[in-house]
Amino acid sequence: MTTSETFGEDAEVVAAAWSVVLSYGSDRIDPIVSRTAHSHPSLRVLWPMVSHGVLYLSRCTQYPWSRDVGTAFPQSVGGYRVRRESDRTLIGVTATVEEAYELIAANLPDNCGPAVVGTADNL
Repeated sequence: MTTSETFGEDAEVVAAAWSVVLSYGSDRIDPIVSRTAHSHPSLRVLWPMVSHGVLYLSRCTQYPWSRDVGTAFPQSVGGYRVRRESDRTLIGVTATVEEAYELIAANLPDNCGPAVVGTADNL
């Protein structure tokens, strides 16, 4: 199998996961969050997953996921706290979901490309 064939299969797996996440109702996640993240080309190629109403993005599709992509956590007072779990860095605090995902896209890890089928060990 060639690298381009592998990339094509990886992209299909990621696109299918986004389709599922984008179909979630507000009982799982605020739909504006997933739509906003998906609107960024550099983010829509990453693996999406939802837990406790929060969208997480990974550079791989299987556990253990990469934890080096920022995550936007909604704050009870409004806005979002954007944090990178791999080194527990607070990237910033934003007033809107749009600003949060702009911040995440602007702070992707070096050489961050499309998610690969596999674990963080495959990166």
